[in-house]
Amino acid sequence: MSVVEPGFDETVLLALCDLDCGVPLLLDRIKQSMVSCREASVFFKKRAVLEEEYGRGMQKLAKTTSEVYSMNDGKAGSFVNSWQSMMKIHEIMAENRIRFAQRLNEMSEELANLAKEVDKNRKQTKELASRYERSLQESEMATEKSKNRFDVSVEELERILVQKEGESLKDTGMQGRSPGGKRAIGKAVAKGGLLLKGKNPGNIQRQEDDIRARVSTASDSYRKSVHETQGLRQEYFNFQLPRILRALKECADEIDLGTQYHLTRYAFLFESIMLSDGSTLAPSGIEDGPGLKATIESIDNRADFKVYMQHYAYAHGGVQRGPRRTGPEHEGFLPPLPPHRDHTQPVAYAPNTPNGGSVALPDRGRPSFGVDLAEQMSRDNVEVPPLMVKCCEAIEKYGLYSQGIYRISGTMSKIAKLKERLDKDLDTVNLDADEWASDINNVTSVLKLWLRELPEPLLTTGLHQGFLEAAKIENDRLRHIRLHERVNELPDANYATLKYFLGHLHRVAQLEAHNSMSISNLAIVFGPTLFAQGAVNGSNGAPIMVDAGLQNKVRRELLFRLWACVDTSSAGRRDDLGSLYRYFH
Repeated sequence: MSVVEPGFDETVLLALCDLDCGVPLLLDRIKQSMVSCREASVFFKKRAVLEEEYGRGMQKLAKTTSEVYSMNDGKAGSFVNSWQSMMKIHEIMAENRIRFAQRLNEMSEELANLAKEVDKNRKQTKELASRYERSLQESEMATEKSKNRFDVSVEELERILVQKEGESLKDTGMQGRSPGGKRAIGKAVAKGGLLLKGKNPGNIQRQEDDIRARVSTASDSYRKSVHETQGLRQEYFNFQLPRILRALKECADEIDLGTQYHLTRYAFLFESIMLSDGSTLAPSGIEDGPGLKATIESIDNRADFKVYMQHYAYAHGGVQRGPRRTGPEHEGFLPPLPPHRDHTQPVAYAPNTPNGGSVALPDRGRPSFGVDLAEQMSRDNVEVPPLMVKCCEAIEKYGLYSQGIYRISGTMSKIAKLKERLDKDLDTVNLDADEWASDINNVTSVLKLWLRELPEPLLTTGLHQGFLEAAKIENDRLRHIRLHERVNELPDANYATLKYFLGHLHRVAQLEAHNSMSISNLAIVFGPTLFAQGAVNGSNGAPIMVDAGLQNKVRRELLFRLWACVDTSSAGRRDDLGSLYRYFH
């Protein structure tokens, strides 16, 4: 794929044509660009080595540590679960680094190949320019030689004419000579008249005819050389030189833009790996699982010790290991300890005791979280859930230009507070208040939480397999038709909500240059939320995605296609298949 910009700068080309040093200027510039390109390639190569060593080392350390711990006599219970999860997190980060190293190696090879290709084109163009310059210089030298031959012949003709005039005056006794006649004859003799001394007029005439013939031949040769040189000069400066300069400038642009493209790609990959490490250590959503800190905080030393006590007492209780405490009182043994009451456990009260042991729950008004979508809309008599409308309007008002909107999570305490207030009384919540408008990420997190807590995903579980099958169709037109059919099978409440929400996401994606949220990024964020997860639980209770790579690919494809499948305009419930066919023509 060519990386040369489609709009070539003709002004620069004209300026280069006016310079006498246009070709060497571009040749030297390309050499500089090749040095820069090779330096970037070497950097990527060395950085890839470091990243691969780091990733391989961490991967080996995590696996070895996990295996060694399983063979040692370390603590069990919640500690071993947290320990193994921590090692798994390190393995995930190591795999990310190894993939990053692979991408760096690929970019290093691409830059090295780009430098080789540009160097090859530079040498070919330089050789072509040198060949045209040599042709023009040789033609100019030939013209100069023809001019010299013509000048010599003209001088000889002038000399013979002067001598002929001198002999004629001498034969006539120099009759009628002017006062300056002696001076004229002297000049004629000085210019070579002595060469013809003693020659008769017939010889002089034959010599004059011969010289005139040579002058005519030299004149024709000189005129022909001048015309040929003029033609070569016009072809070189009007056609060949601009073409050569254009080719060299395109080579310079290609390597400059190629280097910049790979540096930009490196920055994106570096940011992505950092974000991936961050999301692995501290996930933004509940569905992503616990992070490193939460995994370590899940260690319950007290419960582990109690379990250890029970197992130890069961295994070693029959073996006498020290003095006994209890026994017959007449033998001096101490009485048994009274049962200990755990003051940390809450006291249970009857739910309706008159003593007020129960705490009255606050009035939730019209709850929205965890409530069926159709039930919400039927209860509120609306076409779109009010919570989604309120949140989307606030996000479009305050967050469209926010970097990483929907990708950056808010503060957990603020999210919980806003969720509680929205669930208690939606109408009284003012999202224009500085508390919420100053950090719009809290609002986006609440909206994502509301979508996740729906009893049924927006694109229902029953249609999940149908969406997957439709998205895997190779033919673009047929794939779009099948997706459109699945969308039309959605319940009315889900379709109306999806229509409104996709319109909102479309407005977010239109400002991708400001918020960095392209359709692909939005698909990554909302794919698991809008579609059924299709997950199973492993032996440790953690969710394991079934063919996660395929599902992520399908989700991105679906979100790309749903823009066209769902009519996000203000008018119309659903369009028919005829309009879908018109979409492709």
